[in-house]
Amino acid sequence: MNLSKEVNNGILIFISIGIYFLTMEFLGLSDIFLLRVLNIFIVVYFLNKTIKSNYHEGKTDYLPNLISGTLTSLIGVFLSVAALLIYISIKGGNAYLEKLSENFLFGAGEPSMYQYCLGLLFEGIASSIIITFTLMQYWKDTRKRILK
Repeated sequence: MNLSKEVNNGILIFISIGIYFLTMEFLGLSDIFLLRVLNIFIVVYFLNKTIKSNYHEGKTDYLPNLISGTLTSLIGVFLSVAALLIYISIKGGNAYLEKLSENFLFGAGEPSMYQYCLGLLFEGIASSIIITFTLMQYWKDTRKRILK
């Protein structure tokens, strides 16, 4: 079965982020906020890979590439948040979540695991859209330099 590049790179985002966070958990570093934010580089890498692939295939129109990049990142976000919800449930639910939620960006009080994952879903969607727009500007400028 041949998956589209958006689905393939979205799944690779999910797998890479999963490995990254499980490694941090294994090393006891999962409570360091700055390290938890560095997953943005994984998303940027695979999003750029999708858009770059489109450009190499001759697909240079802005809107289709924007949709392609957004779809890639949203697949990664939804799979990652679903896996996190399952992981939190396996590790003890809300009791385990208390350890994670200390540095939670939306954290006010003690969110339930569903509230935590919903907040991360919104945060992931917003950051994915911002990253996609940023990369689209990069590729738009790159295309102009190539054509000159």
